[in-house]
Amino acid sequence: MDSGTPGYEDEGYAEAYWRRRALALGAVLLVVGGVAWSCMGGAEEPPVHKAAGTGSASPSPSGAKPGPVVAASGSPSATDPLVLPTITYTATVTATVAAPRRPGDVCAKNSVVANITPTRPQFRPGERPSFRLTVVNTGELDCTFDVGAERFVTRITTGPYKIWSSAHCPAWAGSSIQLLRRGIPYATTFEWNRRRSSSGCAAGQDKVSPGEYTVRATTRGVKTPKQTFTLLAPS
Repeated sequence: MDSGTPGYEDEGYAEAYWRRRALALGAVLLVVGGVAWSCMGGAEEPPVHKAAGTGSASPSPSGAKPGPVVAASGSPSATDPLVLPTITYTATVTATVAAPRRPGDVCAKNSVVANITPTRPQFRPGERPSFRLTVVNTGELDCTFDVGAERFVTRITTGPYKIWSSAHCPAWAGSSIQLLRRGIPYATTFEWNRRRSSSGCAAGQDKVSPGEYTVRATTRGVKTPKQTFTLLAPS
C-alpha cells in the first residue's frame, strides 16, 4: 500500500476527529440548554417571605391566585379600619337612707287627715258662725303637728271673692304645735265675726251680706274639703 492511498491510520484519525466534534457539540448544547432552563425558571414569581413578628399565614385554597403583598408600615394607611378607643364609664350610686322615724317627730303630710265643718249649716242674723277643725294622725307613730292659724290657714269665700283669712289677723297668727296620738282626732273650734279681713286685720272692715259662703283650711300640702254654710237674712 502506497502513501497516497488512505489506510487504516487515516480512518482512525477521522473517527477520532468526528468523536471530538460530537463531544464538543454536545457540550455546547448542554450549555445552551442550561441557560435556557435558567431563564425559564427566573420567570416564576419569587416566594413571599413573612414579615418578622407576624403570625403564620393560612394556606391559600388550591388554584387560588396569591393576593397582593402589602409592605408593613409604621402608620395606618387610608384603607386600614379605624380603631376607636374603648371608653369605660364607672357610675357611683350613693344611696341616701332616711333616718328611722321616732315618736314625737313632725308628722309626715301623707299621714295627716284634716277636716273643717261649720257647727251648723245656717246662722241667724247677728249670730257669729263657728267652725270645728279636726286633725287626725293616720301614721304608725305619735307625731307633732302645727295647727296654729299661721300655718293652718282658714279662708272664707263666696263665689270667686275672698272674704276672710285667719292669716290676716294677729290674734290668730302664731304656732300651736300639738302631739297627735295615732288615730285620735285633735279638735278645736273658732268663731268668725262676719266681717271681711285684710292684711294686718285692720279695724273697721265691712260686714258681709247674707248669702252662701264656703270655708276651707290648708297647711303644708294638707287641704280640708270645702264646706258651705249660709248666713240668713233678717226676717
